Amino acid sequence: MPEHPVILFDGYCNLCSGAVVFVLKREPGDVFRFASLQSAYADQLLQNLNLQGNPPDSIVLEEGGRTFFRSTAALRIAKRMRRLWPLLYGLIIIPRFIRDPVYDWIARNRYRWFGKRNTCFMPSREMSHKFYR
Repeated sequence: MPEHPVILFDGYCNLCSGAVVFVLKREPGDVFRFASLQSAYADQLLQNLNLQGNPPDSIVLEEGGRTFFRSTAALRIAKRMRRLWPLLYGLIIIPRFIRDPVYDWIARNRYRWFGKRNTCFMPSREMSHKFYR
C-alpha cells in the first residue's frame, strides 16, 4: 500500500493534466502522488483491481488501501486540499447515482471542450518525485 494517496489521471487530457497542476498548487504539504492512466504503475494497480484491458474513463484515487472513482475520487481529493476546497466534500451527501452522471458527462466531453495532448503530461523536475511511472 502506498504511503501517500495516489491520483491516477488521463495524461493526454488537458483538463485532467490541469487538474493535477491545480491539486499540486493547493495540497497542504506533500500529500498526493500521481500517475497517468497510461503508466506502468496504473496498469499494475488496475490489474490488481481486475480492470486491466478496460481502464476507467475517470480519475482514480487510491487511498489507504481503498480505491475511489469518478465524483467520489474528486470529492475525496478536494477534502485533502487547502483553504475552502474541503467544503466541496459536503457534496458527498448527494447520492452517487446523481453525482456520477454529471461527472461522466464532463468526462465524455473533456477532449472536445479542453483538448487533448499529443504526448502524456510530464511534471517539472521539481515535482517529478511525486509521479509514478
